[in-house]
Amino acid sequence: MTSHEYTDGLAGAPPHEERRLSAILAALVADGTRTRIGIGELVGAMQGRAFGVLMFIFAIPNVLPTPPGVSSVLGAPLLLLSLQLALGRPAPWLPKFIARRSLPAAEFGAVVRRVVPWIARAERLLKPRLGTLARPPAERLIGFVCLLLAIVLFLPIPLGNMLPALAISIFSLAILERDGVAVLIGYVTAAVSVFVVAGVVYAMVVSAIFLLRHAVGWL
Repeated sequence: MTSHEYTDGLAGAPPHEERRLSAILAALVADGTRTRIGIGELVGAMQGRAFGVLMFIFAIPNVLPTPPGVSSVLGAPLLLLSLQLALGRPAPWLPKFIARRSLPAAEFGAVVRRVVPWIARAERLLKPRLGTLARPPAERLIGFVCLLLAIVLFLPIPLGNMLPALAISIFSLAILERDGVAVLIGYVTAAVSVFVVAGVVYAMVVSAIFLLRHAVGWL
């Protein structure tokens, strides 16, 4: 199925530019004829909102308890998307080996059903304001910060996925709703996440040095 056919499958719904993220995700899950959700199809279906929607889709599962290794799998597309946003690309591009990948519709739907109520609540609070913070060229700074967060997310650091993923999710919603206040909240969350992860890394290094010294002493 092509992205054009997929978009046609949502015929009768408002254009994506006029629909909120909760409605877009609900429409994806409601398509019971699909067994898998193709990443390339998502890019085509989201059209002009692809950056915000895709970054949210890849980030939000890491905010929830997930099996080990999920953050590294979902972190790779986030690295590419945030880099392109930082470079000011008008639309995202994904290499074929990522665009051809797909997610089981059941697993995707389970995550969506858990987060859509929270997204809907957030959307009621979000609105276009301080728009210069959520539009180009300010989007480039958001992309750069998200790139740093995606690198942290990609690395196997304890507690290094939830807070960075939450910050990226907030940035994604801010871009979608053109809400500069949400962008500021995203920056604060990003700063907190970097501080926490830096503390974890510092503790790991100190512990490793302590164990090494004792190991050498025992020898």
